[in-house]
Amino acid sequence: MSRPDATAGRRRPIRPEWPVTGALLLLLFVANGALGPLLQGTTWWWLMAFVSGTVLLGLAGLRRVGLAESLAPVAGFGILLATVTLLFGGGTGLLWLIPSLETIDRFGTLVDSGLESIQQQGTPADPVPGILLLLGAGAGVIAVMMHLLAITLRVPALAGLPALVPVAVPGLIVDGGADPLALALTAIAFLILLRVDVRVRRARETENPPAGPNAPRVVGPVRRRGPGPLWGSMVVGSIGVVGALLLSVTTPAVPGGGFGGNRSAGTLLFGTGVTPLINLGQDLRRPESSPALHYRTNASTPPYLKLLTLDNFVGATWMARVEPADPNGNVGDIDLPQGLSSRVATRETTTQVVIDGVATRWLPTPFAPKKVTGLVGDWYWDRSTSTIASTNSITRGQQYTVTALELAPTAEQLRAAGTRYPASIRRNLALPGNRPAVIDQTAGNVTGGAISPYDAAVALQDYLRGDQFSYDTDAPVAAGYDGGGVDVVGKFLEVKRGYCVHFASAMAVMARSIGIPARIAIGYLPGSRSTSYIEGRDRFNVDAHDLHSWPELYFGGVGWVAFEPTPGRGTVPAYTRATDAQVPLGGVVDGLPSTAPRNADPGGQNPSDALRAATAQTGDSAAARTLAAVLAAVLIVLMLPGGARALRRQVRRRRVRAGPGGGGWAWDEVTDTAVDHGVLVRDTETPRELAARLELLPGLSHPPAGYPADALRRLLVAAERQRFGRPG
Repeated sequence: MSRPDATAGRRRPIRPEWPVTGALLLLLFVANGALGPLLQGTTWWWLMAFVSGTVLLGLAGLRRVGLAESLAPVAGFGILLATVTLLFGGGTGLLWLIPSLETIDRFGTLVDSGLESIQQQGTPADPVPGILLLLGAGAGVIAVMMHLLAITLRVPALAGLPALVPVAVPGLIVDGGADPLALALTAIAFLILLRVDVRVRRARETENPPAGPNAPRVVGPVRRRGPGPLWGSMVVGSIGVVGALLLSVTTPAVPGGGFGGNRSAGTLLFGTGVTPLINLGQDLRRPESSPALHYRTNASTPPYLKLLTLDNFVGATWMARVEPADPNGNVGDIDLPQGLSSRVATRETTTQVVIDGVATRWLPTPFAPKKVTGLVGDWYWDRSTSTIASTNSITRGQQYTVTALELAPTAEQLRAAGTRYPASIRRNLALPGNRPAVIDQTAGNVTGGAISPYDAAVALQDYLRGDQFSYDTDAPVAAGYDGGGVDVVGKFLEVKRGYCVHFASAMAVMARSIGIPARIAIGYLPGSRSTSYIEGRDRFNVDAHDLHSWPELYFGGVGWVAFEPTPGRGTVPAYTRATDAQVPLGGVVDGLPSTAPRNADPGGQNPSDALRAATAQTGDSAAARTLAAVLAAVLIVLMLPGGARALRRQVRRRRVRAGPGGGGWAWDEVTDTAVDHGVLVRDTETPRELAARLELLPGLSHPPAGYPADALRRLLVAAERQRFGRPG
């Protein structure tokens, strides 16, 4: 006959890891959802949910089998690293889980790509792999911190602080502040976490009281008339929710980012701007305009003024390649354009530029500059992108002189160019593998009879400027294909309505698909001639109506060559016509208008705002970095008291366990715990006086079953012997 179970009729003790972990997961899932306005689709949310769920459930399982509390953070980061290696390591890790040197290199590439995309993408952004890696790793780190606070250190109230990170970020970026619904749901999830923690720990104390005087305890409150603790939690939570909603409405978004400064965009995340191609279109649709700059030049034709180059695909979207400034790129002595041979006719020109309203870290210059004088600040020349940028200055208020080469290649020289390109040029052939089939099909059909890359490029330009296509800034938005990604190009080639962004991107993508290196330039059209005439030079005024993008194609022996596929905008280059005759502004080529009347452009806005997306205005970036630092400092300061208190408690517990003489440390912990629970401890009273007052408190006057009735007195005696007794 079996012996009766000593624990019969007794429920199995509740372990806090699982219910509290479930509440943490709920809080994380809801908080991560607040990032919805910043990202396209839902893939990113499922990824963050998977990573954070793996970390929290893994830690709960390890705690269930006896993992030491002090090792929980290390184990959490180990689980996170293994999960990220599995998802993003591409099979380079040992057993797919342990990162190798190749995995670390892969992570570095993805992180650089993600940061580059964050700097340039708009909202909602395309969650490219680099961004997904950063989001997944961030979710995992937040999960580890929340587990540390809520379960290891047993301060669940502080576990809500890491969850505020994904909730607060959208409020700093998008217009209108944080989403009120996301704030409300996060607050509810936080209250659920607190309630679950209290109930679980109270049930554990009641059903299976821990042994020892140092074990953490939750003592049930004394029942009294009036509102109970649940009502108190609801009142406090309601106050918090209402306060957060008011704060989200009244706190302005961090300014910055974007061609259009009227948009509010943050620089903490997706902040140095939004996708330049998308914002250029948004700016062109604005009805107002204001001066950007003016210049005088002795060039034979007024030049395009280039700002930046988009030559890299991040996912399916055109991006500017972000590279560190080259201290050797002296703007006082700029090298000849990449690939230019002495056989191409050139003429030196001088252009005097005065910035009226443009605030950008990229300098508008004619192609191809040889020397720039008169600049204030540190400016560097990037040979690979043919642009000039600064790391600590902006263009506002600048007056400078650009000495440039006016190139005059002939059709014969371009037709004779070969197809062998250096490695630095071949990278401009890369295309996303999942591009729409219509791109390659159209490029093949249009250039099927071309005898050289040059003839193919001219065929693409003529096709896009043909009668089938029309210039329209509104149709892409109405039909949902705005921007310059390859998926947008596919839709544009079917609809055949768009503006310069779509024409430039379509020609560049189709050129790459047939083996011609191509990229996109963003800058200004030549502007309009004024009546002012000084020293034999006309003055040209450039405003926000002149924002423009155009493709540049590479030909050996000549270098990068600009094309103009947008009907109704810009100037058709002379070298793309058999007559080699430059079409004047407002002229006609083969029945197509070269430049539409200026009032036909529906868009424009303040250029000081207009280029901040593509240019990451230094002032706004600095303000956002300062705000981010302040928020981080506030978060650290809020966590310091609880962290210091938890650390002190752990140190005392180790000293108590170390051997005899721990009574003093134990009493110090009792004193601090009393203070934590709102008990006034006077500096002048003795331990015996404090013990007498503590014995009168509910829960200590009648200890729960299983606790020694004289536990507090025994601890007091041990502390007094330690402090006042003879040594030994």
